Amino acid sequence: MQPVLLITGGSRGIGAATALAAAEAGYTVAVNYASNSLAADEVVRHIRARGGNAIALQADVADEAQVLAMFERVDAKLGRISALVNSAGVVDQACRVADMSLARLRRMLDTNVLGSMLCAREAVRRMSTRYGGEGGSIVNLSSVASTLGSPGQYVDYAASKGAIDSFTLGLAREVAAEGVRVNAVRPGIIDTEIHASGGQPDRAGRIGPQVPMQRAGRADEVAVSILWLLSPQASYTTGALLDVAGGR
Repeated sequence: MQPVLLITGGSRGIGAATALAAAEAGYTVAVNYASNSLAADEVVRHIRARGGNAIALQADVADEAQVLAMFERVDAKLGRISALVNSAGVVDQACRVADMSLARLRRMLDTNVLGSMLCAREAVRRMSTRYGGEGGSIVNLSSVASTLGSPGQYVDYAASKGAIDSFTLGLAREVAAEGVRVNAVRPGIIDTEIHASGGQPDRAGRIGPQVPMQRAGRADEVAVSILWLLSPQASYTTGALLDVAGGR
């Protein structure tokens, strides 16, 4: 029986690359998306064309009711999940903190922090031996921004990822004896569409040469690290914050 993996934000960028890699590795994949159904359906189509099993699920992870409904649909359609990747996240236009609106801050924290926590909560309720589960693995998407602070640009985004780092460490230790491993990957400058959503579509190409490895990373390079953390090969790894950032 194939293990079941839910990937939030799985319709684009790192999430999509992880979905494709996971299907190749033998997972049944639930591809979550917030609004871009066409992109999610395309990821599912690619997986099925290669003989894999996948479904697309719409849900805004910042909305608890939608998160609950999404997990119930996974239960009904695919069975109990054994892996979760919290990839859903947002960024915004470069801005100083003094100019940030409350609406911007709430959107950032609701999606990047609360969304990941809600999904992890539901995953633990299904994976943990404390609740009758058989164990599992969670990988949260953080960012090296959590160590840099992103002054003058995305301090709110960096702070949200700092929260993910702390959440990863705490949850990992909380459920370590219950068969659930929790880790985080911290990408650096990766060439994905997220830069365009922050108003800087050329950011990866512009900043990539300044990275010690002198290039931006690719989504598939991050996906490989996520799949390793999910896999039995990382069976003694929990509470890890893995930088995939070219030395940045």
